[in-house]
Amino acid sequence: MEQSTGMEECLKLLKGERDEQRLAGLLLATRFCKGDDHASIRRVYEAVGTQFLDRLLKTGMGIGVVGVVESSDRDAYLQLSVTVLAAISRVAEIACSKDMVSKIPFILDILKKGSGPSIVDECYEFLFLVATTSEDGLAAFYEFRGMNVLSSHMSSLPDGSHPMELAMRLLQSMLSKLPLDSLYNAYPSELSHMVVTIARQFAMLHNALKFEALSLLSTLLASKYAAPLHDALRSMSNDIWSAYLRVGISAILQNRVASTEKLQALILADSLMSILGEKWLIDRRNLPGEKDCLPADRCLLLVLESSRVEVAVLLNELAYLKYEASTKTSSEDILLKQRNLSIAFSLIEKIIKLISNVSEDKGSYIDERTIMKVITGLNETIGVVLEFLQDAKEHGQRKGDDLLAAVRVVGSYLAESPFSCKEKIQELFLDILLIQGEDEPSPFYSVCFMLPMMCQITMDIEGCRMLASNSGLNSVADCLVKLIELNSLTVAEDYGTIFLACDTIMNVLLKKEKIAVQLDESNAVRLLIAFANWTDSISDSSVIMMASTICTLLFDSTSEKALLNYPDFKLSTLSSLARLVTRSLTTYGKNSMSESAEANGDLHDIIAAGYTRWAERFPHIKEAVKAEYGG
Repeated sequence: MEQSTGMEECLKLLKGERDEQRLAGLLLATRFCKGDDHASIRRVYEAVGTQFLDRLLKTGMGIGVVGVVESSDRDAYLQLSVTVLAAISRVAEIACSKDMVSKIPFILDILKKGSGPSIVDECYEFLFLVATTSEDGLAAFYEFRGMNVLSSHMSSLPDGSHPMELAMRLLQSMLSKLPLDSLYNAYPSELSHMVVTIARQFAMLHNALKFEALSLLSTLLASKYAAPLHDALRSMSNDIWSAYLRVGISAILQNRVASTEKLQALILADSLMSILGEKWLIDRRNLPGEKDCLPADRCLLLVLESSRVEVAVLLNELAYLKYEASTKTSSEDILLKQRNLSIAFSLIEKIIKLISNVSEDKGSYIDERTIMKVITGLNETIGVVLEFLQDAKEHGQRKGDDLLAAVRVVGSYLAESPFSCKEKIQELFLDILLIQGEDEPSPFYSVCFMLPMMCQITMDIEGCRMLASNSGLNSVADCLVKLIELNSLTVAEDYGTIFLACDTIMNVLLKKEKIAVQLDESNAVRLLIAFANWTDSISDSSVIMMASTICTLLFDSTSEKALLNYPDFKLSTLSSLARLVTRSLTTYGKNSMSESAEANGDLHDIIAAGYTRWAERFPHIKEAVKAEYGG
């Protein structure tokens, strides 16, 4: 009864004719506009009207004031108006009204100018409620540079405070509702400053807000549009934020948390290594005020072990869903597991690269014992991945992005340790080279991923035999043709993968007499045509020498007459190959003192020796060489 009487008195004052009555009514209203009592809030809002609230807010801000208003009165008016606005915005239909949306720029201005803690709390509550209730509210927040205010103001908020929580949720709402490409491109610096603040919450807090910070950071940094933010973070003079993230990630991974949070921590770790490099895992930077730092290998071992568990679990689940499940599994479920698997695989690859680098770095923070522990773990995981590929082979499966990702991680490991898992690799080698991604018309990337390993093992006879016995040489030749075609379409001079393929083919062809191996004639012709079309426009001497060496070795098994019988092998193709051979011979012969020529000396010897063997069978090339040398 007393509550009802108080409300009626409040409404009577709010409808009064004098401002003094309305002010008194608003002061009373703060007692009734609490919690989820939406009915009372609506009655107050309808009674006071929009004009008086608008005038009270502007008076408190000193906007359009006629006459002298004491500073203390203005502060009181401002506090009261913001308190009431925050309270009535708890009702969704009020929060999304044009009247509330129109207040956003004023509330942002209050935050920019600075105010006491209580009004700051209510400013954030108002902004969160109005901006997240309707598209118009979020658009207004964005249009009136709310991102700038959020970025500059967040760092001054107390750790774990209610305004900090609302600010983070407001940012999360923007990430889920606004066009991300525009957001990241327009505000990379502002977002980077927010990352620093949120990273501190992630490291220092031990409550539910820690997990909200984790979710927000993983969303922010892992977005495909986040490149401008990554650049901004790299350019920051103080990178303490990366230490905060390492501490936070370590805390998540070493404690019993839900699998979702562990996965988010791994996503965050993967993003951090993409931004700062793999050595971020073993950095020893202290947090401000902390005397003892984390052991250098703590985060590395936690990320490795968590990734290994994810790989084992996800591969087992995928194999079951694809080959054994009695009911048909939704494609969405399989795609989700494949996406999660790609994160774990990416981390495994980065750790492989890290261990490869630190093994050669005598000043590394991690000792030999840790390195061996990591290598043992990696070896076990590669074994699990190979079992997944074995399962696919037994079920006749050669197509799938998860299979291709498995080949990639195996290739990364074998690039550093080419003779590991030797028996299993020999057993699966042909199947690995025939694996395709979902959108690939034919195998390509699987061969590319295995090239570093194949290039190394073919330096020995046994490796060449393995390649030859599994039709690997033809797979590499087919891959090289595609690489050359792709390179011809770009202006970038990136020949790394092409050289790996060339080295692999050359290693085998140089030993062809000992292992009785020969490239299929159709593949040899395709390769010659590709080199002819490509090298005419190439000036790099290393490319010229490598291409000419392979052509020279292929000429040993054919003749000009035989090649011209192929419909696609034109006289112009032969002319291009003649120019290639001539250029390779003169590159070394005329500039034998240059550094590049010295490096290509061995290739020149192979080309010169080959030329003497087959010159009579290739009159066009012989004529071109004679013309160049004048003899």
